[in-house]
Amino acid sequence: MPLRVYILFLLLRPLTSADLEKEDELHMEVIVNSSPCSATCGLGVKTQTVCLLRDGETAIEEDVRHKNKAQVSEECRDRTVRCQESWQCGLRTMTVTAGQRVEIDCVGEVMEAVGRFSWRVSWRVARGVISSDDSLFARWEAPLLDRVILDPVEEKDAGTYRCDVQDAFFRRVKRVYWGVRVLPSGIMDLNYDPS
Repeated sequence: MPLRVYILFLLLRPLTSADLEKEDELHMEVIVNSSPCSATCGLGVKTQTVCLLRDGETAIEEDVRHKNKAQVSEECRDRTVRCQESWQCGLRTMTVTAGQRVEIDCVGEVMEAVGRFSWRVSWRVARGVISSDDSLFARWEAPLLDRVILDPVEEKDAGTYRCDVQDAFFRRVKRVYWGVRVLPSGIMDLNYDPS
C-alpha cells in the first residue's frame, strides 16, 4: 500500500474501544484561552492556549456534567489559528484628489500571518459609480493581486473596486467593496489641518 494511502487510512479510520483503552497514547487537548478574531469580517487570526487533559477518559464520556470533570494538565502551548466571523465586509468609501497615491489592500497583515500563497484573490470594478450592485462590475486584473495601487490616481479611476478572496478549496472567505471618489486637483484641498 502506498504511503499516502496508508496515512489517509489511519487518519480516517474510526477510533475503537481498544484505541481508547490506551490511555497513555491518547493525547487530548482542550482550549483554555482564546483571543478574539483579529478581523470582524474576512480573514483573521486568533491566539489560543491549548493544554493537555489529565483525564482523557472523562472527556470522552458523553455526559461530562457530573462532579468528576476532566482536569487540565500544566502542559500548555500557544497556537495561532485562522478565524472568520463573516465573509461580507460591506462598502467602504474614500475621497481623494487627482495626483495622489491610493492603495487598497484586500487582505493586509492577515495574508502575512497565515500564508501569502494560500488564497485566491480576484478583483472587479464598476467605473464611475459607487455601488455594491454586482451586475455593474466587470473583471479587472490587478498587477499585485492582493492590493490595488493607483499612483497617481486620475479622475477616470473613480468607481467601486470589489475584492473577492477564496481559500484553497474555493470557499469565499472575504468580499469587500471600496468606493473611490476622485476630485480634480485645484478645486478643493482635502488637507484640512493647514486650512
